[in-house]
Amino acid sequence: MDHHQPPQHHRQPPQAEMKSRFKRVCVFCGSSPGNKPSYQLAAIQLGNELVERNIDLVYGGGSVGLMGLVSQAVYDGGRHVLGVIPKTLMPREITGETVGEVRPVSGMHQRKAEMARQADAFIALPGGYGTLEELLEVITWAQLGIHDKPVGLLNVDGYYNSLLSFIDKAVDEGFVTPSARHIIISAQTAHELISKLEEYVPKHSGVASKLSWEMEQQLGYTTKSDISR
Repeated sequence: MDHHQPPQHHRQPPQAEMKSRFKRVCVFCGSSPGNKPSYQLAAIQLGNELVERNIDLVYGGGSVGLMGLVSQAVYDGGRHVLGVIPKTLMPREITGETVGEVRPVSGMHQRKAEMARQADAFIALPGGYGTLEELLEVITWAQLGIHDKPVGLLNVDGYYNSLLSFIDKAVDEGFVTPSARHIIISAQTAHELISKLEEYVPKHSGVASKLSWEMEQQLGYTTKSDISR
């Protein structure tokens, strides 16, 4: 007769709740675990930090690598997990049981658009080409004023130092404005990073209207991915 008991454990604990301005955060991360245990630990700690602040997760839907660790931590903590994954990647990025809600989409463009639409903020854990591509796109969208959502780098063991140096060089060389550099928030721990993201105030001079963001969403859902043509 205990069939209906488990969901009770997925409710927020009665002790003092930590209020966040974010309802759901999008996490970009590797489908590999990385070579250092510190990367895996950081993914779990980020998941736990989201749980502590009563924040839900949207991510790329994989059950492997850092993707699997962060999503499992959030799910185990009783928060909602939304995984958005292109149908073609499902065999590659999902092994065994899926975690939370899995939303299949037709391609990479739709994946990024849906993740961005669902989230109030973005965090990148260590990852490879895919993580960088997702991260730089949401930074670019912020620069254009398409969204005002904060973007954070969880710079575990200095993983992103060289990327931050490159961006500083781009500022020095006149390719990125100092106000656009302000878009990227970085910290070495999940607690510090989310606290910084909570305080973020956009400084961009938006050149794209909110309408163009909505249009891009709709186009993304109604047209086939350019990449598959």
